[in-house]
Amino acid sequence: MYTKQSIASVLMLPWLAHGHISPFLELAKKLTHRNFHVYLCSTPINLSSIKKRITENYSHSIELVEIHLPSSPDLPPHHHTTNGLPTHLIPTLKTAFDMAIPSFSNILNTLTLNLVIYDFNLPWAPTIASSYGIPAVDFIPTGAAMTSSTLHMFTKRGGAEFPFPEIQLRGFHETRFRNLIKKASANKDKNKEEGVVDAMKRSRNIILFHTFRELEGKYIDYLSVLIEKKIVPVGSLVREIDDEDEHSEIIQWLDNKGGSSTVFVSFGSEYFMSKDEIEEIAHGLELSNVNFIWVVRFPMGEKVELEEALPKGFIERVGERGMVVEGWAPQPRILTHSSTGGFVSHCGWNSIMESLKFGVPIVAMPMHLDQPLNARLVEEVGVAMEVNRDINGRFNREDISQVIRKVVVEKSGEDIRIKAREFSEKIRMKGEEELDEVVEELLQLCKLNIWED
Repeated sequence: MYTKQSIASVLMLPWLAHGHISPFLELAKKLTHRNFHVYLCSTPINLSSIKKRITENYSHSIELVEIHLPSSPDLPPHHHTTNGLPTHLIPTLKTAFDMAIPSFSNILNTLTLNLVIYDFNLPWAPTIASSYGIPAVDFIPTGAAMTSSTLHMFTKRGGAEFPFPEIQLRGFHETRFRNLIKKASANKDKNKEEGVVDAMKRSRNIILFHTFRELEGKYIDYLSVLIEKKIVPVGSLVREIDDEDEHSEIIQWLDNKGGSSTVFVSFGSEYFMSKDEIEEIAHGLELSNVNFIWVVRFPMGEKVELEEALPKGFIERVGERGMVVEGWAPQPRILTHSSTGGFVSHCGWNSIMESLKFGVPIVAMPMHLDQPLNARLVEEVGVAMEVNRDINGRFNREDISQVIRKVVVEKSGEDIRIKAREFSEKIRMKGEEELDEVVEELLQLCKLNIWED
């Protein structure tokens, strides 16, 4: 579909997780301001969750395209998303998405497209796009430090050490990460290209990353050498704050707190804390004597009473100093509030980008996946302090309390607070610099004759 305003027609195919779909959507919005028309392709259950974020301003330039996965008793359509999906079903979901290749091929055959932008764990997407003569670009919505570290381990096993020891994982996280890499290597089908590395190799000329040079410049450069492609950062893709974010009870509660006096505690939409973790975090918050908003989530279908999950008497003891919310809270709105002085975070990449944009220092409590290395990165650049685990992976309430106090209120944490504000100012000053380069690179790939109004 072409109009005078539509220069390039792009289809985006993110992985089926909110942490991936959200930055894809925000990138789509930015591209539409540069005269791109975007088709955002995902399963119906995922598309229904983002429809409300496509306001009237974008309704003509972003079209939602459904891709249908094969259903099974283990994976009915409402489970065609990682949101609320039991962990053991993630591989089943990945297999089901791979089985949707014919559906994806049919979509490409139906639309008139100049470009496909795909996610890093869908290595078949560029192959299918190529069969229709459509260039395809990998967009990786996680950090370059994590990707370069992992790729180094895959490509240089037994060889040189990773050249940036400052983000070396420690203790429990280091042991677990090395075990994951070994397992991934052992399970790789030697006769068939697959996985993240192959998705990157198949990207046409460039790879897009949800990051910016001031944060990850040296990792971007090293990754470019490893993968032999140009790495193009897209900048910060933090979603716009809308009316829905004015969750009155939470914001009114924050309005009554002092400036930078409160920590926001959240571990992402897809991580569920163990009973021991909930207990140590609760006691850590109580001991810290710092105001807090704590978002607690339970897996879909689990019947757990919030007060029963917390230590006995916790709600009464913390009183007006704390607010515990089940399920959801308006994270961007909370992080921009003047009363918020810290973010106790799992260090998911989107949460890190929000913290940096809004100038909020981080109390890092990474759980799994890329989070431990993300935590090392933000600590290295001076905007965070990590709560360490013991060798068995357990948190300690006293450590939680001490780190919260240092990051939010104590004089010894002033450098962290200043650095977080400086990063926010850098992002604000840069504006759309990264996007200028992204648009230039994408238009070169599309090989379009650009006309002027």
